[in-house]
Amino acid sequence: MLGGLGGLSGLGAAAGPRSSGPAYPFSMGVASGEPAPDSVVLWTRLAPFPLAEDGHGGMSSADITVEWQVSATPSFARPVARGTSTARFADAHTVHAVAGGLAPDAEYYYRFRAQGHHSPTGSTRTAPAPGASARDLVVLAASCANLEAGHFTAYRRMAEERPGLILHLGDYIYEGAGKPGHVREHLGPEIVTLAGYRRRYGQYKSDPDLRAAHACAPWLAVPDDHDVEDDFAGTHRLDDRPPLTPAQWRIRRDAAYRAYREHLPLRPGSRLHRRVGWGRLATFHMLDTRQFRDPQACGGGYRACPGADRPARSLPGRAQEAWLLDGLAQHRATWDLIGQQVFFAEQVNAAGVANMDAWDGYRASRDRLQRGWVERRVRNPVVLTGDVHTAWANDLKADYADPASRTIGTELVCTSITSRGDGSRVTRIPTGAVNPHLRFYSDRRGYLRSTLTPAEITADFRAIDAVSTPGAPVRTLRSFKIQNGRPGII
Repeated sequence: MLGGLGGLSGLGAAAGPRSSGPAYPFSMGVASGEPAPDSVVLWTRLAPFPLAEDGHGGMSSADITVEWQVSATPSFARPVARGTSTARFADAHTVHAVAGGLAPDAEYYYRFRAQGHHSPTGSTRTAPAPGASARDLVVLAASCANLEAGHFTAYRRMAEERPGLILHLGDYIYEGAGKPGHVREHLGPEIVTLAGYRRRYGQYKSDPDLRAAHACAPWLAVPDDHDVEDDFAGTHRLDDRPPLTPAQWRIRRDAAYRAYREHLPLRPGSRLHRRVGWGRLATFHMLDTRQFRDPQACGGGYRACPGADRPARSLPGRAQEAWLLDGLAQHRATWDLIGQQVFFAEQVNAAGVANMDAWDGYRASRDRLQRGWVERRVRNPVVLTGDVHTAWANDLKADYADPASRTIGTELVCTSITSRGDGSRVTRIPTGAVNPHLRFYSDRRGYLRSTLTPAEITADFRAIDAVSTPGAPVRTLRSFKIQNGRPGII
């Protein structure tokens, strides 16, 4: 809760373990997220031993009071907000402090103190006021960070960009068992319990590159399948390994979502699908494309499946479809950015084979959204996508069967942080001959950098040549523009 100006006067500037007393509790770093014009969520977790098998990070069963500060300067000479939160044993000693009373469109520093220790210092910022003009905004988008597949160098390079906002579009963790012979190895078996998910987050957040990316800017995060289980859909399991009874599957699913909420800087009590405004510049519509979807058609996978066209089928669920279109119809900002998890544009081969886990498996649902934003005269819809471990830039068409049909939107797909390993130099667009609306492809790892101005978005596909060894440099493979009022890739 937000406190008065008293109570933290003894909070010093140093951050790090001390020589005696309780072990250093801030091993998993700090994070911020959900920026509003007057507040931001501050996150940390007390866990001196984050890999402890019981999922409690080496903490006792006692609840702990944690102090926090927000300042306009890194010296914290004059904090602008401060307060205390309770890190509860039941919540794995995580903290989600809503720091309020902040100025709009402003940059801040923040930190925590507990058990005589100071946390690292993080940087964050608030959103502009509704209807206000805004500075140009650099947004980074990332997804699919499989610890076993490589080093998180891309996260380090993201931190070095000093962005205004980071979108994480799913697969923050991977749930699989440890596999010897990989670049790095997950601890333990495939995770199905709350303790297991908490420990897996402990392993991921022990990575200094991930901690750096969290500390550099506020995040907007949404989960995908590997945050729970590969290719699940709503309450349906596509993968029956490990074998689980329906009751065991519900317990696993609930544990995964609980651990996700515990470990990401989400606003307490908020839905995973939510809207965040950025003045007159942008509105971010963050979708949840797993919890409410119908099961994949024809058993999932890549196939030609007439069932994908059934009108009743929905990928985000009908209620979320209506919520998205209602938000798009409000025309609050120049850019409507739809952050979501799976490939949106049509991508089929000459035989009609497509990925039933993507929007191609829910074609009526995609058509309702595309027709809906055209009918509502949405000027600049831009879909930001993760999941597929490769980078793409796509035009969204009114009729994918007609290459000459109107372009009605744009999709930018960030590649993975590590999944699929180093990748290759391949840039030839798969199935490009029958999908001319697919405009760019890369098999490298990295992230997407988008610079938003009132006139245009500049999208830079940033690539790491190798994740099998740490410390590789980043470079821009290609850059594209999206002009205000002109959907599609330039």
